[in-house]
Amino acid sequence: MIQNENINARKAVLVGACLNNDSTFATSMKELEGLAKAANIEVVADITQNLDSQDSAYYIGSGKVRELKAAVWEMDADIVIVNNQLSPSQLANLAHDLEVEVIDRTNLILNIFADRARSREAKMQVDYAKLQYMLPRLVGLRQNLSRQGGTGGSMSNKGSGETQIELDRRHIEKQMSELRKQLREVSQYRNTQRKKRQNSGIPQVALVGYTNAGKSTLLNRMLSTYSPDDEKKVMVKDMLFATLDTTVRKITPPDHRDFLLSDTVGFINALPHDLIDAFHSTLEEAINADLILEIIDYSDENYQMHMDVTAKTLKDLDAGHIPVLFVMNKCDRKYPESELPIERGDKIYISAEKGIGLDLLLKKIDEKLFSGFLTMDLLIPYTKGSIEHDLQERARIICTKYEDDGIHIKADLNQEMIKRYSEFIQ
Repeated sequence: MIQNENINARKAVLVGACLNNDSTFATSMKELEGLAKAANIEVVADITQNLDSQDSAYYIGSGKVRELKAAVWEMDADIVIVNNQLSPSQLANLAHDLEVEVIDRTNLILNIFADRARSREAKMQVDYAKLQYMLPRLVGLRQNLSRQGGTGGSMSNKGSGETQIELDRRHIEKQMSELRKQLREVSQYRNTQRKKRQNSGIPQVALVGYTNAGKSTLLNRMLSTYSPDDEKKVMVKDMLFATLDTTVRKITPPDHRDFLLSDTVGFINALPHDLIDAFHSTLEEAINADLILEIIDYSDENYQMHMDVTAKTLKDLDAGHIPVLFVMNKCDRKYPESELPIERGDKIYISAEKGIGLDLLLKKIDEKLFSGFLTMDLLIPYTKGSIEHDLQERARIICTKYEDDGIHIKADLNQEMIKRYSEFIQ
């Protein structure tokens, strides 16, 4: 495994190039500052430049590089963070000329993911993504390591007859091969667990959306309201990528059908494609869901851009065909609480933090998940008690009566259950 770079408690200068008057540039730079904060890095200055296209050698113009070096010296910064993904030559040139560590947006996100990953699978996925990133950039990364006062791991191997870069490359390729094997094994186990949940007949609902939109807050609110158990709650923090590991919980609301609710990693603009590939198995909770709840921070002025990014990411994951319910969250910051919740087609306006709109949300989930259910009367022999248990798990029980001739159940069933229990339907 590779070692995480220690970029905690450091001072950074942010660098960005606005290409062709990009209208989203200011938002992207603000987001980069949020990512730096999430990595516990203090932003002391930012340098920006308007360009028609990136400089192939330095990303920004050579004059701006001199201005950047002066800012680094004046602010006593020890790291430069660039808002776009750098090519291997750009990374090497900037690290050489600035004489401090240089990382790009992709590497910053990878570092945050490496710091936050908790499960074995997430850690392996992040390690693999970092190795993919490192492989073509070994020269520039060696420049960075020299700024940190040494090398470690694969970067410190020495040998005769081969260059150090060749040794590093061989070592990384070997690590990647081993990780691919381990990830295949973990993926097989995850698929087995997923099939068990699918065979249970309980519908699966996935929370997706931009990072920090309130997915984990909604999951915790659902749990505290309908399945009180503090041990099942997930961490919530007002920070980009506060949680990474996918969590699946059973929600059992009264007068509504049970469903499984999964909380997935948040999306972000320009999410490194290597991370989408690496987290594909984790994000399969969204790919295989019966319904997607897209959580949107409606109080954020850029919420429409966030929705566009989420739609593109879901398309990249081949999940664009799954029904979506748009949950406009944090609406108490824009509307009086007395006016909430609001329903407009497939959009509902709620506040997960304050628990406003949960009843409406459950109603909409029922409509999306169970529109094909029919109300049936069944007579179950007492010798078939397991069927009653199965119906309680998978159907919406309207009433149950225990009579001399057996168990009388009125329940809403889907087509599969109607076929399975046809002999007991009256």
